Amino acid sequence: MIQQTVERLLPVARVEDIWVLTNDALRATVLEQLPEVDSVHILSEPEARNTAPACALAAFLLERVQPEAVLGIFPSDHVVGDARRFHEVIAAGVQLAASGERIVVLGVPPTRPETGYGYIERGHEVDATTVPSGGVPAWSVKRFVEKPDRNRAEIFFASGAYAWNSGIFLWSAKTLTNAIRQYCPDMVAPLEKIAAAYGTPEFAQVFAAEYGKCTDISVDFAVLEPRSKKGEEASEIYCLPADFGWNDLGSWSALHEFKADCSPQLLWQKNVMDSADPGSITMDAGGNYVYAPGKVVSLIGVHNLVVVETDDALLVTTRDRAQEVGKIVAALRKAGREDVI
Repeated sequence: MIQQTVERLLPVARVEDIWVLTNDALRATVLEQLPEVDSVHILSEPEARNTAPACALAAFLLERVQPEAVLGIFPSDHVVGDARRFHEVIAAGVQLAASGERIVVLGVPPTRPETGYGYIERGHEVDATTVPSGGVPAWSVKRFVEKPDRNRAEIFFASGAYAWNSGIFLWSAKTLTNAIRQYCPDMVAPLEKIAAAYGTPEFAQVFAAEYGKCTDISVDFAVLEPRSKKGEEASEIYCLPADFGWNDLGSWSALHEFKADCSPQLLWQKNVMDSADPGSITMDAGGNYVYAPGKVVSLIGVHNLVVVETDDALLVTTRDRAQEVGKIVAALRKAGREDVI
């Protein structure tokens, strides 16, 4: 998927401008998977500090050499169905982000009342003569909403005024560093020291010593939410449509949707028997996702289940609650069952 992420960006970015932030456990694999990316652009976090320090570090590094350059954030666990539309939207977002101290977020048109994603409440559609967006519709942003419960998700979905937060953001390096200075001043000194040491023999030592001083916080909480509180007009945050067949394969329900490869209206009918024996049978069953390598699986009279079998564990849940697997992980850890996590 990280290969696909890079390949997807090459029509709109030069390979020499691509950076990857990973960790020590994955760096060797990333280097192997992305030989075209300069190894000095593949940085390993000394410790995980969430997305705000990661995004901010890229901005502070870029600010020293090209502060007006537009920086895009692209998580590597995304799937895009329509690459041509993706390129159109990104090009429009770059134009908009380069036109001032503006932040661009990509909002996915929701297909269901999903409780596993954050939401963006869109405001009015902006005038293309004052906010250049390359012919792609753009909306002001009223607010960001964290993952809602089922009732609120249904209200958001029915209103038509909300989009899922894709986690894809565009801003100039200067815009993001200025926002970090305003909203996260405690992170500024460590990030500036790391950026100043980049390219020197002391970089690894400074990176290890300073990065952990950054607040463990998402970029949504650190920058987007406080900035949105300025108001719909003053915040200068704009939403473009991520209407290019986006999917975040971060949950079993998302994997079901992706592999079902059908319209949202038909998902409740489609069973996905992932890696199960071809002789598996379903009767009066629909909307199920099963991962059971090599096993003959029989489904009778069940709907919207997620069943995942590994060598030492079995997960059974519903697609609606598949995002809650983290609660099981926490419970197992509390019970001292690290062996099955």
